[in-house]
Amino acid sequence: MTKGRLEAFSDGVVAILITIMVLELKVPHGTDWAALRPLLPVFLTYVLSFVFLGIYWNNHHHMLHAATRINGSILWANHHLLFWLSLIPFVTGWMGENHFAAVPTAAYGVVMVGAAVAYTILTRASIAEHGPDSHLARALGRNLKTDVKGLTSLALYVAAIPLAFVHETISHGLYVLVAIIWLVPDRRIEQALDKK
Repeated sequence: MTKGRLEAFSDGVVAILITIMVLELKVPHGTDWAALRPLLPVFLTYVLSFVFLGIYWNNHHHMLHAATRINGSILWANHHLLFWLSLIPFVTGWMGENHFAAVPTAAYGVVMVGAAVAYTILTRASIAEHGPDSHLARALGRNLKTDVKGLTSLALYVAAIPLAFVHETISHGLYVLVAIIWLVPDRRIEQALDKK
């Protein structure tokens, strides 16, 4: 199978998720700067989630760019990733509307763990389809245990879940740290493709 429909479908889903999130930003009734103050938590969670969706989209794009074909395992792994990404608008709204309370903050972490695990599964399915000598396998390394950014992110997400009940700000800091780690997309795939 070719990858065109998978790319188009995934791109469409991410675009819809971003649209859903921005619709949660309600127009204030006041006309001064103070009218925006109640929206600040919702806006900040929107920015964080927008960045995360952008990070997933960038890395997903790079992975599919390196792919030459897809199979059923890749399709299901991709749907698994999209399932977790589709929950981001819900936990974004829940956390923002409730001013970063502990349970919504922990739920945000659960969704991010799910998305990170799903992305890892998608990566493994893609490498399995393309083989150990493919550009994708060479880019990501034959052993995904060497994926320092991915493993660090997963560990930070997992830590953020219980830490939300200690103090929500710790979890928020960990989420922002993961976003900062990934602001520069994973360049391993680009570098491997440049060596073609």
